Amino acid sequence: MNHRMTRLLNSGTVLGFSVRVREEHDPDAIRAIALIEVEGCSTDHAIDTLRGFPEVRAIHTTNGGWDLVAEIRTDTLSHFDRLLSRIRSIDGIANSQTSVLLSSAQI
Repeated sequence: MNHRMTRLLNSGTVLGFSVRVREEHDPDAIRAIALIEVEGCSTDHAIDTLRGFPEVRAIHTTNGGWDLVAEIRTDTLSHFDRLLSRIRSIDGIANSQTSVLLSSAQI
């Protein structure tokens, strides 16, 4: 690793690295978006809990009818079903609506 990257890591400017795989390299993966409504002041707890699920790839706060949007990826439908049950059982989550992503258009 070059000296500049080492300095950025050591200073905390760069927190880490990730790898993005083209969707066609994993065509059987189940991808979905979960819209989540949180009760009262439970948003931080819900986010912290969702962060612990490796299937949750990103979490976004939003306004309107839903408080959170979670990007989900699993390897099978049964795994996906189990994950949805776990998400629905998080204290403070009042409601959720999940849509499976069937295909993506390239931008």
